[in-house]
Amino acid sequence: MGTEVQAQAACDVKDLSLAETGKRRTEWAFQFMPVLQNIRKQFIKTQPLAGIRIAACLHVTTETANLMITLRDGGASVVLCASNPLSTQDDVSATLVRDYGIPVFAVKGESNEVYYRHIAAALDHKPNITMDDGADLVSMLHTKRRDLLDGVVGGTEETTTGVIRLRAMAREGVLRYPIIAVNDAMTKHLFDNRYGTGQSTVDGIVRATNVLMAGLNFVVAGYGWCGRGVAMRARGLGANVIVTEVDPTKAIEAVMDGFRVMSMNEAAEIGDVFVTVTGNKNVIAKSHFERLKNGAIICNSGHFNVEIDLECLAKMASSRRQSREFVEEFAMRDGRRIYVLAEGRLVNLSAAEGHPASVMDMSFANQALSVDHMIKNHASLEKRVYSVPEALDKTVARLKLEAMGVKIDRLTPEQEHYLASWSEGT
Repeated sequence: MGTEVQAQAACDVKDLSLAETGKRRTEWAFQFMPVLQNIRKQFIKTQPLAGIRIAACLHVTTETANLMITLRDGGASVVLCASNPLSTQDDVSATLVRDYGIPVFAVKGESNEVYYRHIAAALDHKPNITMDDGADLVSMLHTKRRDLLDGVVGGTEETTTGVIRLRAMAREGVLRYPIIAVNDAMTKHLFDNRYGTGQSTVDGIVRATNVLMAGLNFVVAGYGWCGRGVAMRARGLGANVIVTEVDPTKAIEAVMDGFRVMSMNEAAEIGDVFVTVTGNKNVIAKSHFERLKNGAIICNSGHFNVEIDLECLAKMASSRRQSREFVEEFAMRDGRRIYVLAEGRLVNLSAAEGHPASVMDMSFANQALSVDHMIKNHASLEKRVYSVPEALDKTVARLKLEAMGVKIDRLTPEQEHYLASWSEGT
C-alpha cells in the first residue's frame, strides 16, 4: 500500500476533492520560503530524520504544509492535527493527504470534542518528537496518554502561550522531556510575532467586516511583540490606536512609540475595534461590555479564545445572530449591538489566511532545524524548556538575508579582539 493510500485510510479531512486547490496554494507559498527551500534540499541529501515519528499540532496552513513536506523529505514519518478549531485550511489538509501522503486530522470549524479527538489520533502515531502550537498536544500526552511518554525524546513549541504553559510544567517538575521554545528565537518573535501577526490580524478584521480602518479608535490589549505589530499596522491604515497594558514598562514603551495608553475601562467607552493579544483570560469582561459603544467590534489574536469572556457576554445579551461570516452580533438589553469576530478565536487564521509565507519561512526554518538539533542532542538535555541555539537562529537570519540579496559586514580580527578584551579604553 502506497503512502498516499495509507494517509487517506488514516485521516479526517473535510473533502479530498479540494486537494488540487490546496496543492496550487501550497506551491505558491513555497516560492516565498527560500530558507525552508534550502533546508529541504539539505534534508533530502542527509536524511537527518530517518526513522523518526513526529506528531505535529499546528495551524494547518499552506506554510505548515511546506514544513511537513520538508520534515517528510528529511526521512520523518509525520502526522498533523490542528492547533485551533478554526485555523485549518481544508484544501491544505486535502493536498497533504492526497498528494504528499501525510496523514492529517483537521477540519475547519470542528467542535471542541472533535478537536481533542484529532489530537488523540495524532498521538496514536506514537511520536518520538512533538511539534506543538499552544501545548495542547503536550498537555494531553502528559495527562491522558502517559503511556506514550517513554517513546518521546523531545519536542518544539511554536507560540508564546504554549511556552508559558510548558515553562509552568517544567517549574512543577512534571515535564517529561526537553522542548525547544521556537517562539523565543530572535528570527521568530521579532518578525513572525510583529510583522506576521500585525499584518494578518488587520487582514482578518478587514476581511470579516469590510470596515474602513482610517479614523477608527482601534484598541490593542497587550503590547508584547504581537501587540506592537498590530498597533503598527493599524496606525499605518489611519486608525487612532489605543493600547491597554498591565506591564508598566511596556506601557511606557507604547507611549513613547506614539500611542495613547489607558485602562481597558477607559478604552471601552471610546473604542470602535478591540483586539486582544495578551495570552491571558477575560481581558475584555463584564465591566467592559457594560461600557462598550453601540457597534463595537471585538476580536482576539492571542492563541486561545479565553481572552474575551464570551460566556458572560452571551448571558448579558438578549439575543445573538450571525451578521456575516465570522461576525456574530450580540444584542444587548439596552439596545446596543456588540460584534464578536471568529468566535473569539484567532481572527488572523479564522477569517484570513494567517501570516504571509515570507515571514513563516523563518519561523518554520527554526522548527525544522530545532527538530534536527533535538534528535542529535536530546540525550544530553534536561527535561525543561530550551531556547533555540543562537547558532541556529543566526543561520536562519543569514540564509534569509542571502535570499533577499542583502550583504552585511563581518568583524575584522582587530574588532573581534577589541570586543573580547577589557584593556583598551580612552
